[in-house]
Amino acid sequence: MRRTAIALVASTVTLSLASCGVLNASSEAGDASPTKGNDITVGLLLPEKANSRYESFDYPIIKKKVESLTKNQGDVDYANADASADKQAAQMQQMIDDGIDVILLDAVDSHAIADGVRKAKDAGIPVIAYDRLAEGPIDAYISFDNSLVGEVQGRSLVEALGNGDDPSKKIVMMNGSPTDPNAKQFKAGALDELTGKVTIAESYDTKDWKPENAEANMEEAIDKIGADDIAGVYSANDGMAGGIIDALKAAGVTELPPVTGQDAELAAVQRIITGEQYMSVYKSYPQEAEAAAEMAVAKVQGRDIQFDALTRDQVDSPTAKDIPSQLVPVVALTKNNIKDTVIADDIYQLSDICTSKLRSACDEINLG
Repeated sequence: MRRTAIALVASTVTLSLASCGVLNASSEAGDASPTKGNDITVGLLLPEKANSRYESFDYPIIKKKVESLTKNQGDVDYANADASADKQAAQMQQMIDDGIDVILLDAVDSHAIADGVRKAKDAGIPVIAYDRLAEGPIDAYISFDNSLVGEVQGRSLVEALGNGDDPSKKIVMMNGSPTDPNAKQFKAGALDELTGKVTIAESYDTKDWKPENAEANMEEAIDKIGADDIAGVYSANDGMAGGIIDALKAAGVTELPPVTGQDAELAAVQRIITGEQYMSVYKSYPQEAEAAAEMAVAKVQGRDIQFDALTRDQVDSPTAKDIPSQLVPVVALTKNNIKDTVIADDIYQLSDICTSKLRSACDEINLG
């Protein structure tokens, strides 16, 4: 997937775009007469609701940015597939039938949606893969550096175990959905850091990313390995981490092993503060969502210079090569940098995190 040192390139892209004003570009700036005006409709297809980020962050941020770029004349037609590939295919077909101007697609199943992408292409509707790399003739892709996400998770878990050159400690690896191409990249990145440094006693691909499926998998792993022999758990995201922790508690574990996560969900941030979860991966949803909105508007309005500036990377999918892309950098979130990440970026207010129940735990880490 990666053609370059993505973490460096992504940072460089962000800085260069900001310096030339592209990240705050208005619909009036451009290199040519727009093919469409501000009265456009952006279709937004999001994959599920189990992860709170999609409806709490992605949709409202994209909607607000599209309105800003189009002087409040543009609209976002939003649909959530609730983890159903069939439902998403029907939603995409409806958008094609409705003549949507451009589609931002976060695929439930990257392979299954390829036919819908081709139909959109035949109808003259650009499709930008958002957060997950869909198959088919997509016009662009924006996501985080998914291999780096896995590397950050794996490296953090090894550091938490503190086992140095001792690879005997057993961990459970709880990967994401097998239909999500991002999950494969998270897994590959994590394995780069874990292989030879720990013993992966059990590994699962978790259907639909659902916390209850992760919890059931963890219960099985505990039965096979024994709760006392599990030194740590690689969890690909925060929702599953919650299910894993519930399974460990139900098994009578009082001193929880380090558990990783991803997405910086509020519940996960609170678990990190109390020590139930070791870390998460913070991904700047505002940066990703706003850039996606700019890509969609620039594409449909024919503003090629802005579009090219926003897609200076390239990736390959199983069906296409050299897809114009933007890969956004990520940060390991621990109790040491909550203030510098999710609070500094206004993802959460301090009062959201440090409720009365967590006041003493917040005070212990000087979060106040």
